[in-house]
Amino acid sequence: MLTLSDRPALRWLNKVPDITLAFWTIKILSTTVGETGADFLAVNAGWGQGATRALMASLLAIALFLQLRTRRYTPWIYWLTVVLVSIVGTQITDLLTDGLGVSLYVSTTVFAVALAAIFAIWYRIERTLSIEEIVTPRRELFYWAAILCTFALGTAAGDLTTEALGLGFSVGAVCFGALLAAVYTAWWFGVNAVLTFWIAYILTRPFGAALGDLLTQSRTYGGFGMGAEWTSLLFLTFIVLLVAAAQFGARDHVSVDVAE
Repeated sequence: MLTLSDRPALRWLNKVPDITLAFWTIKILSTTVGETGADFLAVNAGWGQGATRALMASLLAIALFLQLRTRRYTPWIYWLTVVLVSIVGTQITDLLTDGLGVSLYVSTTVFAVALAAIFAIWYRIERTLSIEEIVTPRRELFYWAAILCTFALGTAAGDLTTEALGLGFSVGAVCFGALLAAVYTAWWFGVNAVLTFWIAYILTRPFGAALGDLLTQSRTYGGFGMGAEWTSLLFLTFIVLLVAAAQFGARDHVSVDVAE
């Protein structure tokens, strides 16, 4: 999914990255950190669910403020926001499931309907859902609302599949990975790029969550026993390296534009 549209107009104002292999790699790593990071802070670090939710929500508000204030795509701000959205989206689902006792079947359905409503309103007003055209504040607000909802939906759907339906972490990761491969194949054969992008974006969340659980959970429960601390640290390191490379690349691109 290297290109979602052929329209180059106002591309310098677009607030999101190009859809490349690096994009999907960081996205999957971010979703895994959303799963493992929230668990580490709330359980391993002993902060508790309430304090962790308050801190992450506050950090997300700051990151979103910075993101909305920028005039163009800034890699470190954008991906910091994505990581925090991933954590908060996970916490929203966990609050409903563990704190309020809402069934995963119900939460998955509610988040799916909410996401469909966001897309419907977004398209009705803007006439496009392409992320290559996030060039106005209103479109960016729609974009981040959809992103948050995809993370919450992906968490609920992933937990529903791996836990409630009993597929387990390894089978869940394989199943969601296979679905991602099928979406990529559909895009390759010409299925609408915007549609396949958003389906893939939703599926990377349960795939990353299942992968995170597979790595962190003890061998007794079918995991690799790496623990939330080491898994989060490992994945965050890769995210930082990839985002740093993107940040330096963005600076070079801006320098070339100014020189021209």
